[in-house]
Amino acid sequence: MDKKKREEQKKQIEELIRHPDYRPMKRKELAVLLGVPKEKREELQQVLDELVAEGRLGLSKRGKYGIPEAVALTGVFCATAQGYGFVTVEGREEDFYIPEKYVGDALHGDRVQLVPEKSSRGHRSEGRIVRVVERNTSMVVGLYRKRKNGGVVIPDNTKLHREVWIPKGKAHSARDGQKVVVEITGYGHPVYGLEGRITEILGRPAAPGVDVVSILRAMDIPEEFPPDVLAQAEAVPDTVDAAAFPERLDLRQLRMVTIDGEDSKDLDDAVSLERAGGGYRLGVHIADVSHYVPEDSPLDREARQRGTSVYVADRVVPMLPRKLSNGICSLNQGEDRLALSCLMELDSRGCVTGHQIRETIIRVDRRMTYTAVHAVLTGDPEAERAYGELADLFRLMAELAGKLRDRRRQRGSIDFDLPETKIILDAKGNPVEIRPYPRNAATELIEDFMLAANETVAEEAYWQELPFVYRVHPEPDPEKIQELAGVLRSLGGRLRTSKGKVHPKDLQRLLAQLEDSPEEAFVSRLALRSMQQAKYSPECAGHFGLAAPYYCHFTSPIRRYPDLQIHRILKENLRGALDPERRGHYHSILTEVAALSSQRERRAVEAERAVTKKKMAQFMGSQIGEVYEGLISGVTRWGFYVELPSTVEGLVPVSRIPGDYFRLEEKQHCLVGERTGRTYRLGQPVRISVAAVDSERDTIDFALEEQV
Repeated sequence: MDKKKREEQKKQIEELIRHPDYRPMKRKELAVLLGVPKEKREELQQVLDELVAEGRLGLSKRGKYGIPEAVALTGVFCATAQGYGFVTVEGREEDFYIPEKYVGDALHGDRVQLVPEKSSRGHRSEGRIVRVVERNTSMVVGLYRKRKNGGVVIPDNTKLHREVWIPKGKAHSARDGQKVVVEITGYGHPVYGLEGRITEILGRPAAPGVDVVSILRAMDIPEEFPPDVLAQAEAVPDTVDAAAFPERLDLRQLRMVTIDGEDSKDLDDAVSLERAGGGYRLGVHIADVSHYVPEDSPLDREARQRGTSVYVADRVVPMLPRKLSNGICSLNQGEDRLALSCLMELDSRGCVTGHQIRETIIRVDRRMTYTAVHAVLTGDPEAERAYGELADLFRLMAELAGKLRDRRRQRGSIDFDLPETKIILDAKGNPVEIRPYPRNAATELIEDFMLAANETVAEEAYWQELPFVYRVHPEPDPEKIQELAGVLRSLGGRLRTSKGKVHPKDLQRLLAQLEDSPEEAFVSRLALRSMQQAKYSPECAGHFGLAAPYYCHFTSPIRRYPDLQIHRILKENLRGALDPERRGHYHSILTEVAALSSQRERRAVEAERAVTKKKMAQFMGSQIGEVYEGLISGVTRWGFYVELPSTVEGLVPVSRIPGDYFRLEEKQHCLVGERTGRTYRLGQPVRISVAAVDSERDTIDFALEEQV
């Protein structure tokens, strides 16, 4: 069939499938309808294949042809660094595996249409991408390399397998070897696929701070605020005139403190505590950020888009300008501040028996640190002398916090107690030490009080049927729980399950048995991986991990948008202004607010992890040959991962395990030597040395020294 006839037949088929009376058909039915004889049906098949590949025709999983939007499978493409990828199709439990040869011009994150293919892997659904429906990548961060008549940018993201062509005159005066930001201007370059223009030069890769900035830019996390946002922030007064707020409850005579880390500058929560009869009167006082950030103002729109502050190794990217977050909204010692207070009455067992939520004016008596409070609680004489007038308050706080914690444990709340990573940097941003972030009695008591306030506020919102943003944590996926139970059995432990379901109390009991053991952090991480992600939702669906029927984020409006949003709702309700019209307004926006806040939270977590991974790789690059002891934290067919007490994790490739050929025993979660029977399993202690670091991929390779 010549080219002209082929195009005519394509046009005929397109007209047919878009006719209102057409219903998807298989090739044989189409051939009959089009009057194609049997000997010409292979030619028809070629035409159909071309139409599908061009995205002009859709092919259903049952082999029927129709308009692409009606019958083709559509999903999101997730690429891998190795070139192949997967497409997640909504409504299907299993992803489609996409071999590298079938990826086409799709990029990581694109929304695509695919055609199912006969699987070459046996057990997994396989597909071929035939069309990109919606592009996800509009900006790339990478290394600029000059070429004849232009240049290319090599993306930092290893999931993007194409260099970006930069035409002459579009390089923004970038020099060879610099890190740059590129705006994608085209996806059809004949050689490179991608074409773009450089919009920002970040600097040489080794220059201080460029590594972190590159990650922030790649994840589209803005550090600078727009002019209108800064202008609104500058117009906010630096002090509070208490006389201007006669309707607020004045709590300035109530003794209260902030307790935060030494480096914290945005202090958004203060606590007060008194004995009340046989019980307690606990106040959790939160900065009234909503007073300074009116709804739909430039500040509010920017905060909504950012969703959260981002905390990485050498900086904070705040949700709000520092004029607010470190100034008038920060509960600084000795300064009058506006707050939204949750005032709780508790009995002798730590049960909340009554509460009020009030707009208040407060004044913090003392800015305390976790270290100083812990020192007082452990009887340090110097701390006792420095903070003697507050020592009794801290002991009372520890007493109540212990009761609150016991009550949560009794109902089944899970405390994973995972060590966070603390990275110490020098003046140039180079890591000089990595260690677990210290936790102590002071950090725990503040968490206990914040949890109590969050639950109390969420319960009130639920029973008042307020439009609201809850923090929800769904039950774990049954398959993941069964897998976790299998891992624990291989370690000699037992997790009670019923049809793939588990009660949080059973997980809590398991972790309690491992408390202070070498395996505690490792098993906690395994259990956490089996959980679903917590998220924000306008529906109150409970929090599995806390075993709490009602939960929200109320206590950090400086750094989390959902907290700021619910402060507005609570205040309108307190003032009697939450009429049907305002309720309708909030109901109309909160689904989107919750979804965007959840997405921005995940983005922040990814950025924090990426920076931590990079700093770990940089640090271990200076430790080549050093020997450490650690625990096996993961087992794969290509080797096993080892986590060190510092929280650094690296891979021992099978090629670096001498003396045998090792195979993976999936059900036992271990590698077994075929000749010697030597076994490496999850949780096993080993001694390793640092063998190699890949500074491009930020990966660490260990070599096995010996079993511990």
